[in-house]
Amino acid sequence: MKEKEKNINAEKTFRSGYVSIIGRPNAGKSTLLNTILGQKVSIVTKKPQTTRNRIIGVKTLEDAQIVFMDTPGIHKKLHTKLDEAMMREARDAMQEVDIILFMVEPKSPGAEEKDILDLITGSKKGKSKKVFLFLVINKVDTVRKSKLLPIIQEYAGLFSFDEVIPISALNGDGVDLLLEKLPGCLPEGPMYYPEDLVTDQLERFMVSEIIREKVMETTFEEVPHAVAVEIVRWEEPQGEGGPVRGLVRINADIWVERDSQKGIIIGKGGRMLKEIGQAARLEAEKLLNARVFLELWVKLKKDWRSDTKSISELGF
Repeated sequence: MKEKEKNINAEKTFRSGYVSIIGRPNAGKSTLLNTILGQKVSIVTKKPQTTRNRIIGVKTLEDAQIVFMDTPGIHKKLHTKLDEAMMREARDAMQEVDIILFMVEPKSPGAEEKDILDLITGSKKGKSKKVFLFLVINKVDTVRKSKLLPIIQEYAGLFSFDEVIPISALNGDGVDLLLEKLPGCLPEGPMYYPEDLVTDQLERFMVSEIIREKVMETTFEEVPHAVAVEIVRWEEPQGEGGPVRGLVRINADIWVERDSQKGIIIGKGGRMLKEIGQAARLEAEKLLNARVFLELWVKLKKDWRSDTKSISELGF
């Protein structure tokens, strides 16, 4: 019997491909990715436009490997060069993918949703291969089920989606169903990443994002979006075979655009900066599985979000 099972498994087709998660700011794209992977690879805050870079997350199943791309939220008001760079990231993530997840909230489609749908369908035109489009209605735990059907019907009137899946990215409802549907829409292919890899993001980038997340969580108004974080020092004890993971010393610069923002982040007597540092250090230690010595400095780079050179230097 066991030999027969082995033969059946050997005949299984392995599928692999790329899936972009597209939607408005705060639609829950990063939360969905973290829930799918079972760990945090993309920072999440209640503030819009938290995600600035394209984040790769890898889900390896028995018969498939799904490479997800979390993207910046799509919006029309592009005030800075950073906004433009973020929108390029989102648009680029629609190219050369196998599936697009159009993520929306459980309410009637408005002008922004229609514009994003036009952008998605426009990106599919002229492609030699079929790009599957799933409508993923998030936050269904916040509305009565009776309200969902009319919303689904309104979206169905706009486009014939390959799948419509209501979910709650926060508590996981519907996420298993989504994962069941994806492999069948992927082509036969190899395993692009090692089986145990969850993200291709470097630890330095992930720690910088953790620091930025803590800044966003503790500050208000214009401050969060004017912040960038740069890792300037990363040291680990060296042994004969290379780095010995025990204590990681990290120095990071928090860049802001205004003197007033610098004062807010530092806080009276440095209290705010200390709070940010403590929260970031604890999460970094979980990520790195090591003790972390974290030193933060707040520095001024006037109007960096509107300066192409500064945006490039800061990794956007």
